[in-house]
Amino acid sequence: MEAINTIGRRKTSVARIYMSAGNGSITVNHRDIADYFPSEILRIIVNQPFAVTNQFGAYNVNVNVQGGGFKGQAEAVRLAIARALCEVNPEFKSVLRGEGFLTRDSRMVERKKYGRRKARRRFQFSKR
Repeated sequence: MEAINTIGRRKTSVARIYMSAGNGSITVNHRDIADYFPSEILRIIVNQPFAVTNQFGAYNVNVNVQGGGFKGQAEAVRLAIARALCEVNPEFKSVLRGEGFLTRDSRMVERKKYGRRKARRRFQFSKR
């Protein structure tokens, strides 16, 4: 099997992954996943597509991710891995779709408006 490359996005994070048959090692930006994502919860998010499809240890994943924070990056990687698994085996598509791993979460940060403190929060109003 040649390397499959896919892209996943979340908020301002963009993850490009290269997945090939192997022993299950995941490297993120030339570092081990445990070094890059120190939180166990973030590592669980990244590995969810493998857990749902029972493909733990079947593929090596090389990830290049940039932009956003750790949570957005982890979810971008999850989307990219789910898309790559669908390319490997189209039967995984219904399982991953049911778990919501193939849906691009399009929510973005609302921009700040002038005349306000934040996007929706207004300055304090004084009657007199």
